[in-house]
Amino acid sequence: RIVSVVFDRIIKSLAQGDRVEFRGFGVFSIHKREPRIAQNPRTGAKVKIGSRNIVHFKVGKELHERLNDN
Repeated sequence: RIVSVVFDRIIKSLAQGDRVEFRGFGVFSIHKREPRIAQNPRTGAKVKIGSRNIVHFKVGKELHERLNDN
């Protein structure tokens, strides 16, 4: 239940445009993708893709060092 509450809070914060930071673990933030024209690889048809928000995660220094410790 606690994990569910934490995830819900992270999601709400990101939806409001806030950045969520866990010291030593990493940072979640939102990056905006601009609208673009793409191509359907199967049919070759042009497809218009609207702007969207993408969740970005940047690993923290402590986690990075622990994962890459030889």
